[in-house]
Amino acid sequence: MAHGPPWHDARVADDEVALDEHTPPPTDADQVPPAGRPERPAAPVSARETITLAPTTPTGTAAWCGPAVVAVLAAATYVVFSLLQWRRFEVPSWDLGIFTQLARRYAALDAPVVTIKGDGYNLLGDHFHPLLVALGPVYALSPHALTLLIAQDLLFAASVYVVARHAVRVLGALQGTLVGAAYAVSFGIVGAVAAQFHEIAFAVPLLAIALVALLRGRWLAAALWVAPLVFVKEDLGLTVAVFGLVMWWRARHGSDRPRLGLWLAGWGFGWVVLSTAVLIPLLSTRDQWDYGSRIDFAGIATHPWTAVTLLVDDGRKVLTLLVLLGITGLIGARSPVLLIAVPTIVWRFWADNDSYYGFTWHYSAVLMPIAFAALLDGVLLARRSPREWLRRYSMAAAAVAVAVAVLMVPRLDIARLGRPADLWAHSTREAESRAVLAAIPDDASVETDIGLMSYLVDRTDVFYVGNEGNPAPDFLLIDAYNGGWNPAPVDAAAYAQERHPGSTYTLVYDAGGYQLAQRVAG
Repeated sequence: MAHGPPWHDARVADDEVALDEHTPPPTDADQVPPAGRPERPAAPVSARETITLAPTTPTGTAAWCGPAVVAVLAAATYVVFSLLQWRRFEVPSWDLGIFTQLARRYAALDAPVVTIKGDGYNLLGDHFHPLLVALGPVYALSPHALTLLIAQDLLFAASVYVVARHAVRVLGALQGTLVGAAYAVSFGIVGAVAAQFHEIAFAVPLLAIALVALLRGRWLAAALWVAPLVFVKEDLGLTVAVFGLVMWWRARHGSDRPRLGLWLAGWGFGWVVLSTAVLIPLLSTRDQWDYGSRIDFAGIATHPWTAVTLLVDDGRKVLTLLVLLGITGLIGARSPVLLIAVPTIVWRFWADNDSYYGFTWHYSAVLMPIAFAALLDGVLLARRSPREWLRRYSMAAAAVAVAVAVLMVPRLDIARLGRPADLWAHSTREAESRAVLAAIPDDASVETDIGLMSYLVDRTDVFYVGNEGNPAPDFLLIDAYNGGWNPAPVDAAAYAQERHPGSTYTLVYDAGGYQLAQRVAG
């Protein structure tokens, strides 16, 4: 098949593909060549090429039906996983207990003092997340730790609809719906579901909505949706800053708001400085931002090359980068939108905490809306390319992204839903778990490990046994199997008396790996 010169192919791609729904169709005047320049003959473009490069944007029911179905199925999957995880008394960390305690305080219109982190510990002195005050009314309606898990599941599912809906606009009903499904099972999203509640539950839908607005050229809407990220977690201010710079770059020509992106960048960076240098230290019991010490800024400044080498000096980092690029269908690398992921990647890989390096857990959740937005933007950019091979690859990029997402699923906790003998089975310690919980009365103070912490925060005052300076509790509970001990104390009563001299404790429960010691009044 004969092809025209590159300038002609680029024009055809622009005309045939709805790259920006705000761009008006060409007028008759646009078709007339300037005086003195002869009109170039149009090279033939096959019907097949036109159709494959420019899918018809679905309208009516077809535009939202597929995304809605995918979002509902995603919500159901996430909720079922959370319910089964909860029924099996699986608690991967202390974070659900921490955020439930915070929600309980907000519901009571109290300061977010979280005793799991320490006696009198204000959680805003740990991370800056005032937007979590939104959990207060939700928790007041349903005061249960499981409420936070369901809320997170629904927030993630809302982002699924947003991403899938825009994918349908770009790719058509079938491919767009499949891309939405790939996002729903992407490693960052389902990893966060399995890791239970974290503050990024709010960041994911905000980012998804803001990114779609950015791709559609709705600058003010994009700015308004992404700006609140600075109140979700302090490091997300850097994400907002880069988002603003990308928005400025895209809007610098033909926009009535060219400086909005620069203002947004200043807003994001300003809140990073204010929160980490002023607000967090002000509210912290240690008068500092604890997480700043995890990055050796002085070492990076004196050895600048480590800024790059630290990004690839561990196999887990390299694998995370590869799967992130792969889930964009590789074509996401063409989009400047992918730069918005850089701050999250940098702080994770520069830190001295190796739990940040992998692609599991919840740390990659905020990267998923960015990756899929970059995929969709990369497809549109490739359609405009003068390179024929790139325009043709734009038709396959979505399939590559879907394939990568599907191939990753067996390596993720969500795959446990497909194993009846795993997540669906009752815990072998269920009876003992319920019995020891029943032995602790409401409103008691309990010092414990992470094992049953999340099951106690709704009705007792919980302290983490790993902290020093806790007041003598009414009960001390040890989970020898899943509490995080290595090894666990052999006698909970003796251990409680060692931790709290002057108090006397007696063992009141010892079964299934649980030991419960009660303080003796006297």
